[in-house]
Amino acid sequence: MRIVIAEDLFLLRDGLVRLVQAYGHTVVAAVDSGPAALEALVGHRPDVAVVDVRLPPTFSDEGLQAALAARREVPGLPVLILSQHVEQLYARELLADGQGGVGYLLKDRVLDAGQFMDALARVADGGTALDPTVVAKLLGRPAHADPLATLTERERSVLELMAEGLSNAAIAARLFLSEGAISKYTTTIFAKLGLAADDDDTNRRVRAVLTYLGATAP
Repeated sequence: MRIVIAEDLFLLRDGLVRLVQAYGHTVVAAVDSGPAALEALVGHRPDVAVVDVRLPPTFSDEGLQAALAARREVPGLPVLILSQHVEQLYARELLADGQGGVGYLLKDRVLDAGQFMDALARVADGGTALDPTVVAKLLGRPAHADPLATLTERERSVLELMAEGLSNAAIAARLFLSEGAISKYTTTIFAKLGLAADDDDTNRRVRAVLTYLGATAP
């Protein structure tokens, strides 16, 4: 994969560069500010980007703004936000646009290299990698009826694995079912969650995962 890394702390930025290179990937740019991040994302159009939320010059939300601006220029550009903070305003917009892979991980909850690289690969492939803590802060637990209440136990199992970023084929292997059966379950899940059939399938998948994480977050 060709990767852009936007992180202002030198040691962390250098560590991320070395990590992804150790897994055989190429870092096409490693930058330390919001404007540089936007330039690198649009200029290089990487397979995936790792972006911190708070970057110079103001250390507020430059990273997220750069990611959103880049995705307007390059629709579907995969972006994995890696931060100590949950910036609600722009994070909600990033996760809800339904275009391409998106992820949002908290730095202190990434426990090993394998976990991080797995999340990065899922986002690069157009999937999601969302920390439940992030979703809980963005969406909160619904005050109304549980949106998952109409799902059967099997459908909840399928949705849970979907939230882990697994493809239909991988879910089928995990549950010892056919891929066709999983496809039927996902169609039913989308219908029960009120996700219109005329929506893009990737968008419906992301929205279903957000619903699940929002309903199950502590």
